[in-house]
Amino acid sequence: MKTPFHLDGKVAIVTGSSKGIGKAIAESMASLGAKVVISSRKVEVCEAVAKSIRDAGGTAVAIPCNVSRKPEVEALVAETVKQLGPVDILVGNAAVNPYYGPLGGISDEVFDRIMATNIKSNLWLCNLLIPGMAERGGGAVVIISSIGGLRGTGVLGAYGISKAADFALARNLAIEWGPKNVRVNCIAPGLVQTDFARTLWENPENLAKRNAQTPLRRIGQPHEIGPIAAFLASPAASFITGQVIVADGGVTIA
Repeated sequence: MKTPFHLDGKVAIVTGSSKGIGKAIAESMASLGAKVVISSRKVEVCEAVAKSIRDAGGTAVAIPCNVSRKPEVEALVAETVKQLGPVDILVGNAAVNPYYGPLGGISDEVFDRIMATNIKSNLWLCNLLIPGMAERGGGAVVIISSIGGLRGTGVLGAYGISKAADFALARNLAIEWGPKNVRVNCIAPGLVQTDFARTLWENPENLAKRNAQTPLRRIGQPHEIGPIAAFLASPAASFITGQVIVADGGVTIA
């Protein structure tokens, strides 16, 4: 019997995939047979990742996109179909967090930017891609959220709000599109050693405190999140939808 842990021939868009968790997801999916689109704002870094995947025997193309701009999101979808064909898998990983501090100090402009990038862009992409998935018999969406959506915080409130909204987005889309065999799930990573989260782990004292509070006594690595997304997009997860998969070393249960 063929293993269900495969993505043979599937076309996958992974936003924010030039580094960190997004890059690890694209690499994991390519290793399982998917044709992946590497996308972030800068074409040079996207092409470097795509080339590394191709050099390893996979299929990847680079299509830059600022997901907070709807015309660029539409162009990303159109160019993907042109180069690789209809899209079977969407991974919404691109996110921003330009503010660190209490909610009372955040400006409207910054709050709107966080919501547009972290939530609205995922809705745009889903509305562009899911109907086609449904017409072809099904598909999978994986939204990369965060345990910030599960916990309160005094300094990352707007980011946490956006990530909690991603949970609700996934649940609602899962209900709307489940009858057409389109599955929508979230991953909620804990602290992972990426450039995006650098301010949270580069201070040795802060890192030691976090490790002590985590049952596995360490923070995560991008390569530990990539395979989870690949699993959720694969036939192995065919009965999973509307869920939030927490990958945090146990910190939220400690």
